[in-house]
Amino acid sequence: MEVSNKQAICRDYITGFPKKDESNGVLVKNLYLSCDPYMKILMAEVQDNNIFTSYIPGSPITGFGVAKVLDSKHPNFKEGDLVWGTTSWEEYSLITNPESLIKIEHTDVPLSYYTGILGMPGITAYAGFYELCSPKKGEYVFISSAFGAVGQLVGQFAKLTGCSVVGSAGSKEKVDLLKNKLGFDAAFNYKEEHDLDAALKRYCPDGIDIYFDNVGGKMLDAVLLNMRPGGRVAACGMLSQYNLEEPEGLKNPIQVVFKQIRIEGFLVFNYYHLYPKFLDMILPHIREGKMVYLEEINEGLESGPAALIELLSGCSFEVQAIRNIPVPNREHDKDSFPCSKSTFIPIDTKGFYVKWEPFRSDGPYGGQREGLGLAFEGKNGCWPSQRPGVAPLQQQFLSMHS
Repeated sequence: MEVSNKQAICRDYITGFPKKDESNGVLVKNLYLSCDPYMKILMAEVQDNNIFTSYIPGSPITGFGVAKVLDSKHPNFKEGDLVWGTTSWEEYSLITNPESLIKIEHTDVPLSYYTGILGMPGITAYAGFYELCSPKKGEYVFISSAFGAVGQLVGQFAKLTGCSVVGSAGSKEKVDLLKNKLGFDAAFNYKEEHDLDAALKRYCPDGIDIYFDNVGGKMLDAVLLNMRPGGRVAACGMLSQYNLEEPEGLKNPIQVVFKQIRIEGFLVFNYYHLYPKFLDMILPHIREGKMVYLEEINEGLESGPAALIELLSGCSFEVQAIRNIPVPNREHDKDSFPCSKSTFIPIDTKGFYVKWEPFRSDGPYGGQREGLGLAFEGKNGCWPSQRPGVAPLQQQFLSMHS
């Protein structure tokens, strides 16, 4: 016989007289979970960093996602609200800082868009391009990792502004989509170019006014040689550096002086105040079909390991920077939204493995909830299998990742 059981639990030791819980937490059911390149940084122990907090081995990882509010003690959220923001890779999460959540007001677009074009990648592209780069009609724009969730949007923003746009990507298929689907004027496969400086001179013969940098390293060094006087560089990410023991140094920084180039890094959460303005700009373009967003669909939290292997082997076909894992659409979850999208996990090969396992967590408002969670445990580097449990990383993936 099965019964449900409610419990009153002592959460922690106290001093003085006990008080009623005055927390303003929000209990949510996670519908879509996003995986983004920055998560790679959190999968290693980060020292002296007041910006990011490393993942805790044995605990669910966190990331951006879309969720439905099941219960709330916060005045700004009520049961049934749809939100996006930081949550955990699990079926249900208690958000103790709901001020970071953004309520979804527009549901005439796919919910998955709030992990991409209408979520963190979207506001990143918007702020980095318009606020940092101050684009003008007729300028020349180059974007590295242009097929990623941020890059593909920056390219389209640039075209809407009247700029000439060139992008780099890692396969012929992605290059073709940049030109034929996303409207880039030109694109090239950086893996086929032995001389990046020569490649940029070939594809950007008039030079570069704006460089939206997602990779850093050798590409940034080559771009500096091809920047026009007064050029602007938005430093959004350093994908080429995340797996290196020692970061690569620049050989051409003197170009910053000679050409009076402005290079500026940015963190997206400093621009969240622009989100309403961003929505006002981009939603009409989406509804009118002027903005295209490519996303690949894969069902279930447990599909993450297979998507990870796709990324590491270079087989991922759609958006690399953000793919989402929807919560499994169980029979008893009648309010679940249709499953959509998939994800990869850029993981540190040296210190972690991923373990998929059932878990039970005490519900903050009585009772318990069951679900799947994704946790990290400090072990010798192993990669997940495509089923629950763990499996050793095959050597071929190590060599591809090096």
